[in-house]
Amino acid sequence: MAVDGMPELPDVEAFREVLASCAQGRRIERVEVRDAGVLHGVSARKLRRDLEGRSFAEPERHGKWLLARTDGGPTVMLHFGMTGQLVCCGPDDAPHPHDRVVFAVARDRLLRYRDQRKLQGVWLADDVGVAGILDRQGPDAMVVDRKGFDAVLSGRRGRVKSVLTDQSVLAGLGNLLADEILWRARLHPATPAADLTDAERGRLYTEMRRTLRSAIRAGCVPPRNSWLTGRRDDPDAPCPRCGEPLRRRRIAGRGTVWCPRCQPSAS
Repeated sequence: MAVDGMPELPDVEAFREVLASCAQGRRIERVEVRDAGVLHGVSARKLRRDLEGRSFAEPERHGKWLLARTDGGPTVMLHFGMTGQLVCCGPDDAPHPHDRVVFAVARDRLLRYRDQRKLQGVWLADDVGVAGILDRQGPDAMVVDRKGFDAVLSGRRGRVKSVLTDQSVLAGLGNLLADEILWRARLHPATPAADLTDAERGRLYTEMRRTLRSAIRAGCVPPRNSWLTGRRDDPDAPCPRCGEPLRRRRIAGRGTVWCPRCQPSAS
């Protein structure tokens, strides 16, 4: 999981794979709601009634949303907030104090939605409801092509980091990924998005794709020493590329890390 922020696109892609391997094609034998505080717009009784006896279909992901579709029935929409996880367990595995909803599938597996802080949670939606939620999201950062990327950035007001982490502009990037991508693209996080040149947008898009591919393979934003992510929490940390001491400040309310040599400010 992301080391100092909410689960981001690579984490949720890893949860999608957990769901697929644990429950896809399997009958939902029982739904146990251990904490109804994570349910949104649905009661525990309705969640059980509408899901038990159905089977999970192939799951999908859009940005930070995980869509657990069922065969001809509603879709369970999962958002992981800052501390959420999806865990596949056996029936004899001890319960965890932060397991909020448990789906017993095919008698021998438990799919557990686990979340300490409960900042997001579980929705149940039909196709119209799914579309209503996803329509408020920008294109998925792993799927968007260069033309679409340029379209969502062009003329956008605000600093480039704020734009990248705005889920209504581009879905899936959070604090760690945005800092990592901007460092790789050698762009200062406070650069106005509207001031980016075509070449800078191209570099940003290329590094976003490369970073996401590597992070998806790792199942998280990996804290490697060769990544900014691996140094950002160290006091007086040097840039992994040039050795310059990293700088820190809050941009749009988020703790932001960058290298003043590799990412000089335009102002």
